[in-house]
Amino acid sequence: MKVETRLTKLLGIDFPVILAPMFLVSNEKMCIEALRCGITCCIPALNWRTTEQMKQGITEIRKEVPNGVFGINLIVNKSNIHYKKQLEVCLEEKVPYIITSLGSPEEVIKKCKPLGIKVLCDVVDVFYAKKVEKLGADAIIAVNKEAGGHSGNLVAKEFIPQLKKECSIPIISAGGIGDGQGIWKRIHEDGADGVSMGTIFIASEESSVSNEYKQACVDYGANDIVMSTKISGTPCTVINTPYVQKVGTKQNWIEKLLSKNKTLKKYIKMLTYYKGMKAIKNSAFSSTYQTVWCAGPTIEYVHKIRSVKQIVEELKNEYYELE
Repeated sequence: MKVETRLTKLLGIDFPVILAPMFLVSNEKMCIEALRCGITCCIPALNWRTTEQMKQGITEIRKEVPNGVFGINLIVNKSNIHYKKQLEVCLEEKVPYIITSLGSPEEVIKKCKPLGIKVLCDVVDVFYAKKVEKLGADAIIAVNKEAGGHSGNLVAKEFIPQLKKECSIPIISAGGIGDGQGIWKRIHEDGADGVSMGTIFIASEESSVSNEYKQACVDYGANDIVMSTKISGTPCTVINTPYVQKVGTKQNWIEKLLSKNKTLKKYIKMLTYYKGMKAIKNSAFSSTYQTVWCAGPTIEYVHKIRSVKQIVEELKNEYYELE
């Protein structure tokens, strides 16, 4: 059964769900299974170590699901030194769509429009949403307060109506959705055109991360999610493991002081980001006591490790029960 919303029409999918791009977690296997289930999936370009591997990944997805609609997530600010080359690959391969994060999507939109590549933009406020719409974005990813990773400032019930009032392009709600009922409510009560879901797929069989990380998503709950500024310098949601409790979630006074120094703050932020991402990478793929696992409050909905297909089927069944 196909659900018609502006998101499904925009991307040509059957069910209004984007399997959200997750650093280190998303991969070709997850994407292929998601496409076979009638939803779409977006993979962070940074999950491939080289642009050659990125090309190979795109080729693999297309080989398994020739008409599948998938996306690539690009970090478009200066922290991503590979941005230009990653964008070139997306243009050469004519990927169906791109999700931009953490910067201006102007260049991406200008280069993608003539090729028919859709551009969806992460936003955390109405001001930026209006700005990307004016630039020609095809849709907005409305990142709310309950999103995993780098979250927004507003809850979905506040944010979506504000965006609907000021913007005319499709709005995809990101954050706080862990089941089919949540999808239905976002669309039919809050007015979103679709949803982006990530955390509940971390504990999937196809996920790239370690079994320890997956099991943590099963064992911990919403109350175990804390906001940390020690990872990238900006607030990021992590599971409150014993190691996180030990090192704390806030920058110490020296880090704060250096971060405010006009001369040093750029380099301090880069160093903080590098160290934080390294810690996350080490935790994601190996067994270590220094566990820094990113996740959102929707781990509350994760009760066992399952396949992507099983997760999507359950989401659909729960959604259709309310139709």
